[in-house]
Amino acid sequence: MRLRSLGVALAATAALITLPTIRPTAAAAADANLSQGRTATASSNENAGTPAAYAVDGDTGTRWSSATTDDQWLQVDLGTSATISQVVVNWEAAYGKDYKIQSSSDGNSWTDLRTVTDGDGGTDTLAVFGQGRYVRLQGVHRATQWGYSVWEFQVFGTTGTTQPATCSTANAAQGKTASASSTENAGTPASAAFDGNDATRWSSQASDPQRLRVDLGSSQNICKLDLNWEAAYGKDFQIQTSADGQNWTTLKTVTGATGGRASYDIGGTGRYVRVLGTARGTGYGYSLWEVAVHTTSDGTGGPVQGGGDLGPNVIVVDPSTPNLQQKFDQVFAQQESAQFGSGRYQFLLKPGTYNGINAQLGFYTSISGLGLNPDDTQINGDVTVDAGWFDGNATQNFWRSAENMAITPSNGTDRWAVAQAAPFRRIHVKGGLNLAPNGYGWASGGYIADSRIDGTVGPYSQQQWYTRDSSVGGWTNGVWNMTFSGVQGAPATNFDTGPYTTLDTTPVSREKPFLYLDGNDYKVFVPAKRTNARGVSWPANAGTSLPLSQFYVVKPGATAATVNTALAQGLNLLFTPGVYHLDQTINVTRADTVVLGLGLATIVPDGGIDALHVADVDGVRLAGFLIDAGATRSDTLLRIGPAGAAADHSADPTTMQDVFIRIGGAGPGLATNSVVVNSDDVVIDHTWIWRADHGEGVGWETNRADYGLRVNGDDVLATGLFVEHFNKYDVEWSGERGRTIFYQNEKAYDVPNAAAITHDGIVGWAAYKVDDTVAVHEAWGLGSYCNFTSDPTIVQRHGFQVPVKAGVKMHDLQVISLGGKGQYAHVINDSGAPTSGTDTVPSKVTSFP
Repeated sequence: MRLRSLGVALAATAALITLPTIRPTAAAAADANLSQGRTATASSNENAGTPAAYAVDGDTGTRWSSATTDDQWLQVDLGTSATISQVVVNWEAAYGKDYKIQSSSDGNSWTDLRTVTDGDGGTDTLAVFGQGRYVRLQGVHRATQWGYSVWEFQVFGTTGTTQPATCSTANAAQGKTASASSTENAGTPASAAFDGNDATRWSSQASDPQRLRVDLGSSQNICKLDLNWEAAYGKDFQIQTSADGQNWTTLKTVTGATGGRASYDIGGTGRYVRVLGTARGTGYGYSLWEVAVHTTSDGTGGPVQGGGDLGPNVIVVDPSTPNLQQKFDQVFAQQESAQFGSGRYQFLLKPGTYNGINAQLGFYTSISGLGLNPDDTQINGDVTVDAGWFDGNATQNFWRSAENMAITPSNGTDRWAVAQAAPFRRIHVKGGLNLAPNGYGWASGGYIADSRIDGTVGPYSQQQWYTRDSSVGGWTNGVWNMTFSGVQGAPATNFDTGPYTTLDTTPVSREKPFLYLDGNDYKVFVPAKRTNARGVSWPANAGTSLPLSQFYVVKPGATAATVNTALAQGLNLLFTPGVYHLDQTINVTRADTVVLGLGLATIVPDGGIDALHVADVDGVRLAGFLIDAGATRSDTLLRIGPAGAAADHSADPTTMQDVFIRIGGAGPGLATNSVVVNSDDVVIDHTWIWRADHGEGVGWETNRADYGLRVNGDDVLATGLFVEHFNKYDVEWSGERGRTIFYQNEKAYDVPNAAAITHDGIVGWAAYKVDDTVAVHEAWGLGSYCNFTSDPTIVQRHGFQVPVKAGVKMHDLQVISLGGKGQYAHVINDSGAPTSGTDTVPSKVTSFP
């Protein structure tokens, strides 16, 4: 539930994110000034005597100044990609009150490195963590009536050594084996488009679609495609690659083409390349004189290498690290209220004892111990999430995490006041745990797994919570839905009169992979599957260790083509913190591949592609990242298994853990399906699939997404399922023998009226729909809430819809009207009392049928 005005809260707490001038650290001071004398540009110049170049000329007697509006920027091209450690802004009297420091690899897509509010001019020395070729000062608000005026803009850091890849001018397809969906006649074969002769051609039958493909003979990195059309050209077509000639990835979609010669810069990997024509430009077929395919290496002259450093946004510390508290505070000041910002950070704590630390975690910040066991990393202090930035309301404390450490709280109780997408995993709390914000304002979490809390857990104002395979010293209360499976010390089920649903064990679980240190070597531990688990998995630690050399360490600026090349080579993926824009779908095709993110690494599919596909193979581990829908509609953001997948994976299931989906909020986002699970036996362990109800790019059609989770595979288990605000079904389950333990849902706030959600004679799409064909399904601890702010008169038919069959069993369900903004007529099907009034009282069904 997120009912208060974000804008009001931000205005009231602006002082909390003001960043003071920070003296350069010794390391930063030793880095070179990379910006002096480099090419600088700006959104405007006050006059010819104040050009952008004067801000990087090393002369404090010359300056750049802008036009007199707020949205102005100054940008410097460092000439090559660099790791950026510090930025110094020497303001003239006309200074920026609020501004951002940003970096970019291409000068188009920008990442926020630092946000400054209530600046006071003078010289701002800003420690940053980031990477890029371009660095920009982006003005937000001026402090004076004049523009922005800067004597000197200095960027310090170190440059990389990797040489950029070169796109070859040679045609890798010439003379290679070609085939086509059809030919016009024997004189226009597919091979004629790859013979190097502009006087011969391939032409197809006069129908859509048609395909022309070439076998390059081995997997290649493809960087460019040249097409030379005859008069019968393709108006709409796709350029695709494949590793096996059967499963295809679209690299580029072209619409409205006009024929002739055309070249397309693309990035992809594959043995096969094809042009898929979807709409002809004439009444004839498709006709191509020549197709040329250009390839490149990855920039190192060889295969993608595994291992290496962890990139600019991972902060590795040990107990002797100087100014450690300052490091935590600095990142927190930047991230505390940056709900839709681009900063991403991961703190990694080497084994040892840390005294007097309070690690406050803001958005997109993760903290993890580097021991094999939680007790290897001891914090005598706190790891804290509170809600001061939002007036004590914790319902928007999303996207952060803590993992794999022991905490002895300074006052006996640690505070973890979070909302969705904020996992607390593999933690030993040597004391109590408070899940509510200071002042006990609203809170809407949450998830704990594989953790031991010696003292009592106090949810207090938390609306709902799921805890799995853990132990607690006690549990004080609950508001609506507190669900436990495999938790020693959990309260007994009392859903009739209280909030508790408790299962003695978890039927199938496997803990999330995690990074750790073995001596001086980084490794990833991949825990084994457990059945009927109860209590924590450690210190026994059944599982497998993988050296970092078996991972492609993905860093900001990496391309999707290189990621797919690494996967094709058999490497796993470790996404370091950052925002990654994709121009092709990431394809995981090898069994037991690990795709692990640090610091809420974020994947954004551009151009309408899907973000990630997983083949129907055993044991893939997806963990610890966020998929953020792009502005062009994707069909499916994450697909596990192709349609019709039917292989048995019960011995080694694919797991999806702390994988979060967002449509809108950070900007316009569109998708038809968010997550589709086609493979059997998949374990979904903690996900928040969210169509945004606030932020940028939000509206009934602006960030339309019809479906949250669609399960077609059999024997799929969901533990800790959070899905909210979709235009149609939030969850639709078609597979047999599916199970869900804990489900939290809100219906879309922005439904314009009842007619917009009326289908099949029913007002409202169910929050959780089990299809009529399903014979066996079971679920425990489910809640759906409505908050129809656009039309509070809407009465939704029911929260849950299932077939009435002996094998379909639903336990402990509730629906709630939040403050009377809309109502439910029933809980499940036509059973359960209606909600009413404004008192936010649940309507419950403890067992159905």
